[in-house]
Amino acid sequence: MTVTAVRKDPESRTLTLEAEFDASAERVWELWADPRQLERWWGPPTYPATMTSHDLRPGGRVEYHMTGPEGDQPRGFWDVDEVQPPHRLVFRDGFANDDGTPNTELPMTTDRVTIQEIGGGKTRMSIESEFPTVEAMEQLAAMGVEEGMTEALGQIDAILAETASAR
Repeated sequence: MTVTAVRKDPESRTLTLEAEFDASAERVWELWADPRQLERWWGPPTYPATMTSHDLRPGGRVEYHMTGPEGDQPRGFWDVDEVQPPHRLVFRDGFANDDGTPNTELPMTTDRVTIQEIGGGKTRMSIESEFPTVEAMEQLAAMGVEEGMTEALGQIDAILAETASAR
């Protein structure tokens, strides 16, 4: 399992997951920058993601849907605020309706991704999700966001291992 820490802080309305990988910061960044790699891990194993649009630049938008075991396809999007390869990415993560418009009945989060090499050929990635309210944090927690993110990050080692063995 790649996740090394999970911190929930209702006072700051944040959920932070940290993971460590046997890869360079540049290689870990590729997991976000390449939509084909991103869709292999962004959704949990039972809800794989399909990236339908991937404009990873400030002001850009990433759009995707996940396909559930019953064929349901919940949609989501990121409005990208900050991109500093290979170390930082900030985006607002929201749910979308079937027509791609934002679903305003579900809360958006602001996600801050930090990627840093920690020595020994390892890189730490931190994903901090900030919720607009404590109630929004509780609502998304009840929907399984923490478990889903942990499962999603757990898929990354296999992707990195494929790349390492191909070299």
